[in-house]
Amino acid sequence: MVPAVEIDHVSYTYPASGFDASPLLAIDDVNFTIDEHTKLGVLGPNGGGKSTLIKLILGMIKPTSGTIRVFGRSPIEAREQGLIGYLPQRIEADRDWPISVEQVVALGRACRIKPWKKLAVDDRQAINRAIELVDLADLAHRPIGGLSGGQLQRVMIARAIAGNPKLLVLDEPTVGVDIAGQQRFGELIETLHKELDLTVVVVSHDMRAIAAVADRIACLSRTLHFHDTAQGLTPAVLAQVFAHDVAGVFGDIHIDAHLADDCDDPSHIHQHQHDCGCGDQGGES
Repeated sequence: MVPAVEIDHVSYTYPASGFDASPLLAIDDVNFTIDEHTKLGVLGPNGGGKSTLIKLILGMIKPTSGTIRVFGRSPIEAREQGLIGYLPQRIEADRDWPISVEQVVALGRACRIKPWKKLAVDDRQAINRAIELVDLADLAHRPIGGLSGGQLQRVMIARAIAGNPKLLVLDEPTVGVDIAGQQRFGELIETLHKELDLTVVVVSHDMRAIAAVADRIACLSRTLHFHDTAQGLTPAVLAQVFAHDVAGVFGDIHIDAHLADDCDDPSHIHQHQHDCGCGDQGGES
């Protein structure tokens, strides 16, 4: 079986921009595959290369070195053939534009429709099914200006799946969403994954958002630090991945992350807080 995405020793450097600027290495020798039907979460700090990786998978930019294949094709070919659905981090929609939910979702069929042709029966069926899957059938004819932020996001997800893609890529889809909302989002993605037999890639800096969706995790901070199931992810790896964010607050520091229960250094004080009836609500471990 051909993997959904093959990333073969890929690096990408943004060219210098401005008088004093230098080239910026955003992705450094990243090498892994995404198997078909996987739900992969790409976790990493802001500025760690996640958005660059998305652009590379979508074919918006080409690697400085290495190769990317999407279902055995170049990213541009895969996108032009409608194999990739994409939900951007920032939803650009003019709320004053008099367009309905159904009309927005229909835009997702553009890659399947020849210029100046009317929607065929199968196009209508795909649009209606996408709207039903995101639970917006009752709002299909409502102008998008009357929707809540969460409803508008579901419209954009419906647009992304209306073209019957095989790969769905979502960029920071739960920014500003509370824990309950993240759980509902995870349930929606699980439904789409099963109903449409999708491969899903969710990119986020939020571990909770990733945990709500993914069955595998890749940790990215310029280079790949981890790619496996969530059960294999350790505090040490997370500390390494997010070291840049921590350094921005505390300066360059040495990070030696470990579980509190595994620590035998008396100079380390770990708070022990839980409600298990042991009577210990804090102190040293």
